[in-house]
Parts: sequence; C-alpha cells; structure tokens
Amino acid sequence: MTTLLHISASPRGEASESLAIARVFLDAFRDANPEASIDEWDLWDGSLPEFGPDGAGAKMRVFAGEQPMGPQETAWHRARLAFERFAAADLYLFSLPMWNAGIPYIAKQFIDVVSQPGMVFDFDAETGYTGRLGGRRAAVVYTSAVYGDGRPSAFGSDFQQPYFEDWLRWTGITDVSSIASRPNLATADADLGRRSAHDAARREGAEFGRSTMRRAS
Repeated sequence: MTTLLHISASPRGEASESLAIARVFLDAFRDANPEASIDEWDLWDGSLPEFGPDGAGAKMRVFAGEQPMGPQETAWHRARLAFERFAAADLYLFSLPMWNAGIPYIAKQFIDVVSQPGMVFDFDAETGYTGRLGGRRAAVVYTSAVYGDGRPSAFGSDFQQPYFEDWLRWTGITDVSSIASRPNLATADADLGRRSAHDAARREGAEFGRSTMRRAS
C-alpha cells in the first residue's frame, strides 16, 4: 500500500495558512487514491526527540565506526525511530511557514534528528555524501505573510525554499513539487493569493494520487 506522510511545521492549528493548503492537497489526494495510507506528523506533538550533546556524540561515534553507549545509545535509538517513521513513506507532503526568512526551528530539529549516517545518507571520504532516499517524491507547501517574489528587500529574503529543497536533494529526493502562498497580507491581493495556492494544492494532490494509482496498476 502506498503511504503519504504529511509533516507539518506550523503550531497554529486552524489559523495556519500552510495547514489549510495542506488539507486541500490531502483531500484531493484521498479522492484520487482512496486506498492509500496517510500518516500525519505534527512536529509540535512532542514525539520528535531532541538531538543535543548525547545525539551529537553518538553521531560522531558512528562516523568513527564505533558503537554508541549509555545515554548516547539512547539518543541514537530515538533518532532511528524518528527516521524509520520518516523512511516508511513513499510520498511526502511538507507544510512549512516562513519564520524569520527561513523554516521553523522545529523543522530544522527534524532535519537534524533524521539526517544521520546509515539513515538518510552514506558518506565516503573520496566521493562525499550519497542520499539514501531516492525513488521517493515530495510536495512542499511554503507560506509567508510578508516576503514575496519581486518585492523590495525590506519585505524580507527567502532562505526557506532554497534551504529545504537543497536538503531534500541531498537526501536523494529529487522529484519535488512546490506550492507557494506568499500574499502580502496588508494588500487586497491576499485572498487571490490564497485561492491560487489552494487551486495549486488541489491539482498537485490529485496528480500525486493518480500517479500512485498508475504505478500500482
């Protein structure tokens, strides 16, 4: 069975623009492929482990070909559980609001937890990194309330989409669709921007669902 994992980085619930767009995508996906499984991962629900001194120490031990022990082993196990939930999916939907020109810190925490040797990547001293998640597909919802393409620099910069899609490619996920909603909420084009993003999410969700049905047939 095809599994789509929706990873949400917004803590705003019903007030969230990115979650509203993600719901449109998911409804269209369900309509197009009712047999698929959907896993919803709210990164704010407390299930994402920390990756502090013990986790960093475990990572360096693994890089050195050693086995983490004690608290480091516990941190490594928790990171692996998070990675296994992530890697179990065939398709991904990420909903990412812009915070301070980038992604929310909880989304960076997710990246830091799962991006481990032998999990997301392999490393060779001569050839460098190789992502291990090839063959999967992702859609990403980006929202921002002030920044937008073509606006003056006083309205902000975009370190959100370039950073996140660079990370996806690094993991081996190269088939990426983006849905951006960047209306200037101080102007009258905000509702038009929202409708456009919802229409794009509906199209992408249906296409994701149809494509998995074709592969399964």
